[in-house]
Amino acid sequence: MAFRRRNKSYPFFSQEFLIQNHADIVFSFVIFILIGLMFEATAKTAILFIQPQYNVTTLSPEGEVTFYHYGWKDCATILFYFFIAIILHAVVQEYLLDKVNRRLHLSKSKNTKFNESGQLCVFHLVSSVWSFYILITEGYLLHPSSLWENYPHVHLRFQVKFFYLTQLAYWLHALPELYFQKVRKEEISRQLQYICLYLLHISAAYLLNLSRVGLVLLFLQYVSELGFHIARLFYFTDENHQKMFDLWAASFVFTRMVTLTLMFLAVGFGLARAENQGLDWEMGNFNTVLIRMTVLLLVCLTQSWLLWKFIRFQLRRWREFRHEQAVRKKAAPKQPLRTLKRDSLGHHENGVLKAENGASPRTKKLKST
Repeated sequence: MAFRRRNKSYPFFSQEFLIQNHADIVFSFVIFILIGLMFEATAKTAILFIQPQYNVTTLSPEGEVTFYHYGWKDCATILFYFFIAIILHAVVQEYLLDKVNRRLHLSKSKNTKFNESGQLCVFHLVSSVWSFYILITEGYLLHPSSLWENYPHVHLRFQVKFFYLTQLAYWLHALPELYFQKVRKEEISRQLQYICLYLLHISAAYLLNLSRVGLVLLFLQYVSELGFHIARLFYFTDENHQKMFDLWAASFVFTRMVTLTLMFLAVGFGLARAENQGLDWEMGNFNTVLIRMTVLLLVCLTQSWLLWKFIRFQLRRWREFRHEQAVRKKAAPKQPLRTLKRDSLGHHENGVLKAENGASPRTKKLKST
């Protein structure tokens, strides 16, 4: 299964060979794990990589319900879907983005940003729809108090745990993709910043049993980022498309306000009034003043940093717009003013004699003697 066109062959185990064939190499590992399911001796080991572990069955009025909690075996599942994310990344790049790039003929810097926005556009679209579906089915949007009530939320449904595992796998796969996609050195630091921030926040929400609040915040963040990357894709196809950035700016500010409000409501007030205060590793309870203040400080610093970047981005856009307006004014040809020749009856305009009121003067008739 080849994901890339082989325009040139490279020696085995060389750097270019690894970059060109990394998706095929990873695909072979995935096939090897799937083949392990076919044999009884290796099926138990292979299932660790594919299916989420630590399931607990409880009785409810609806019948038997299976819940999950986290543990060290989740690392194997994350590793498997880490490989899946690399394969899907190569599929989107080869069969969608590369075909569009050949038609647009973008520069190298714009090509890198176009590929980045294209990949993130697909991911944010899938993740925002998926997270919204979970929020609706679990009832978190209709009952906001459920975000902090009955904490700690140790037991997760299958769709919630699987969502968090795939999120961690995707953002972990973004780290080697910086090497595989040959991202420019100037862009690596910028992309590393938001990749590490996503990993930090998702891991904190998953490990501190704040999965419900984390789901809402991820949904808001992904919808906002989806608007930005769609606007940037339209901008690369036609630089006259600027209105999409204005819509994204409004959604960005709204997302920051809702995020801060929700965090102070859930963590600052909801968990602070809970009865089960204290640190209990076995029960998964991390409801202490220090941990709550650390979580709030982390979120506030992140939102402040994002707002600072947003303000700088808007100022740069405003300077570029003013510069373009000044260039257009200088390049516009100056039209010479037309001189009008006055006459006693009126004035001459375009070779026609006109009166002062705009009407053509009538010729006087001579009386016959």
